[in-house]
Amino acid sequence: MASILRVNTLTDASSNNSVPMATVAEGSGKAWCNLDGGSSFALRDSFNLTSATDNGTGDYTLTIANDMGNINYATPMSGGNTEGASRYGAMSDSNGKTTGSAGFFGFQTSSGGALDQEELSVVFLGDLA
Repeated sequence: MASILRVNTLTDASSNNSVPMATVAEGSGKAWCNLDGGSSFALRDSFNLTSATDNGTGDYTLTIANDMGNINYATPMSGGNTEGASRYGAMSDSNGKTTGSAGFFGFQTSSGGALDQEELSVVFLGDLA
């Protein structure tokens, strides 16, 4: 049988630091990952994701286990690649965003060309369904 703990505020043992439950529920990452988007394509570590898909050079889709409440969630990220001294970047694909998945692109900043990201880190922020 499941138990429910109902509280308005969490506080530490000395009562010096506290946080409202709304901050915990609204302000926490709902999913995250560290993805190897290079030749060894794999999720290194993740939370609340069912899969990562390699759609081609620098083109990825992450599928969420527990859907977001709407498509207005945020996906801050960083990308990295060690190919020479080239600069790199990553961005989300807002056209490919659904409540259950989001697309991401890796690119080389000097040319704008697609580039596999050897390390792509993403967090999903917003409300779960």
